[in-house]
Amino acid sequence: MHIRGIRGATTSEANAEDPIVQVTVELLQQMAHANGVESDEIAAIIFTSTPDLTATFPAEAARRLKWAMVPLMSATEVAVPGAPQHCIRVLMLWNTSRSQQEVVHVYLRGATALRPDLKERRS
Repeated sequence: MHIRGIRGATTSEANAEDPIVQVTVELLQQMAHANGVESDEIAAIIFTSTPDLTATFPAEAARRLKWAMVPLMSATEVAVPGAPQHCIRVLMLWNTSRSQQEVVHVYLRGATALRPDLKERRS
């Protein structure tokens, strides 16, 4: 068994609690589904959001999914000029026997521009 990182990102339409939580719930569900992750296999999740998202913690999405025992951490993303705005990034640390090459990373909405190299793999 190893700890593997599953990466994901999405964008919110607005700096408001409901849109931020909705898109983050969707992202977490797709990351878990694409990899067959059960919540008790998750070692921790790290969330970052761009400085323009201040209405709520993206980690609230995991609580809404009832992932009550998963350790969560939120931070502000580096404000890089030209990077997607209203962006939420996730690093899910997962206990699994799968190899790193078998991990499926998920990028949604405006965040697909962050990793165009993974587009083929997602299809």
